[in-house]
Amino acid sequence: MTSPAAPRWYVVHTQPHGESRALANLLRQDFAAYLPRYRGRRRHAGRVDDVSKPLFPRYLFVAMDIAQQRWRAIQSTFGVSHLVCRGDEPAAVPDGVVEAIRAREDDKGWIRLGTAASLAAGAAVRVLDGAFADRLGLFEAMTDDARVTVLLDLLGRRVRVALPAGSVVAA
Repeated sequence: MTSPAAPRWYVVHTQPHGESRALANLLRQDFAAYLPRYRGRRRHAGRVDDVSKPLFPRYLFVAMDIAQQRWRAIQSTFGVSHLVCRGDEPAAVPDGVVEAIRAREDDKGWIRLGTAASLAAGAAVRVLDGAFADRLGLFEAMTDDARVTVLLDLLGRRVRVALPAGSVVAA
């Protein structure tokens, strides 16, 4: 007798802003589901708040054995748009992908993005958005997990500017 196949991870496409609702409903149906989130910033009414945002908007992962579980029930779950399929069968996520994402979680369960973590001091960077969009500068350092300091040439001299980490990329 053959042993049952181990559960594999599959991708669920959710309704707009329905990730949390889909996750709760999948968990209630005894599916193993995972919604990776990161810490984002929200500015509203002059305040900046940390908020939990989905790493992949409108997508989450569900682990199941499609030979044993009634996976078609996922298609009619509240918050779910559809299960990502290849033909008539759900398309499995390559082995190790979800585990690699989970390995980047901090103690609060948020994914560490580290966009600027791979930059070395003095590396050329380009600002993506904000008042300094499209300006070139030099990466100086990470100030915390969400901000970087960059040296920009402004008015004929180098000025140190603190920016959100997601606002700079290697030039």
